[in-house]
Amino acid sequence: MPAYERVRALLDRGAAVLLDGSVGSELVRRGLRWRWHGLRTDPQKVQVLHEEYLAAGADLIRTNTFQLNRRVYLNVFRNPEHMRHIGAPGVETRAEELSRKAVEVARAARDASGRDAAIAGVMSPLEHCFRPDLAPKAAQARAEHAEIASLLAEGGVDLLLLESMNTIAEAQAAVEAALDTGLPVWVSFVPGPEGEILSGESLVAGAKAMHERGIDVILVNCAPPEDITLALSKLRAATDRPIGAFAHIGSFDPPSWKFEFHPQFTGTEAWPPDRYADIARSWLEAGTRVIGGCCGTGPDHIRALREAL
Repeated sequence: MPAYERVRALLDRGAAVLLDGSVGSELVRRGLRWRWHGLRTDPQKVQVLHEEYLAAGADLIRTNTFQLNRRVYLNVFRNPEHMRHIGAPGVETRAEELSRKAVEVARAARDASGRDAAIAGVMSPLEHCFRPDLAPKAAQARAEHAEIASLLAEGGVDLLLLESMNTIAEAQAAVEAALDTGLPVWVSFVPGPEGEILSGESLVAGAKAMHERGIDVILVNCAPPEDITLALSKLRAATDRPIGAFAHIGSFDPPSWKFEFHPQFTGTEAWPPDRYADIARSWLEAGTRVIGGCCGTGPDHIRALREAL
């Protein structure tokens, strides 16, 4: 995995690693639907976005697989039999189809860019990332995450990034599944406004649990920059492994129809690229080694971060 070895070399010598920015919310801002049209009817536009992040200087791009799993389709039916009875042909295997496509598109973008950037296969909570109360039991989570991890690994990603994990138990289950692939694994928790994991559990406890499992990088994401700053202060005290952060900007504006989930963020103009780069610089100065952007950010934010580096 030469692409990941380059990332690891940067971390080993204390240098910073630059992630990409949002995929889902940026596709919506550009008029695409997140997974449906983004991967089934407009994969070339998803590829262009990946290419823009690489051109902006990202060392690592993430697959467009956030909250893409079999469960998200089944959740709108009474049970699997009901899905097979009234669901469109292929809906039962659509998560698998789109996951493979997402990796294919990311790899095509890397090839087109001519850059040896790493590709992170994104895994996320099986239910909505802002609803830790819906997290499944550990055994069930382990089985479902194993399916996702295998799909991404078989597709050819360089590492697995567990993004926006909102409970320690599901993070542990997902880590076990991810490590079984033999790929490097990074884990990112979504913090609440008090700087702890969104479930209310201790971020220090979560980070220590990940540290004990040999996770390469532990991060926080999917929260406003100020919340990320607070969470980072706790994360630094919990581990000597590299830590990272990628904040969302603006305010989440939910869709009217959950199944066609649009990760739309409004009010992002309050965080133009230069302001976002300024707060990210403070994270770097305090010892953070991986930075990037979450929902609401775009290629211009990543370009500003690269200039800050």
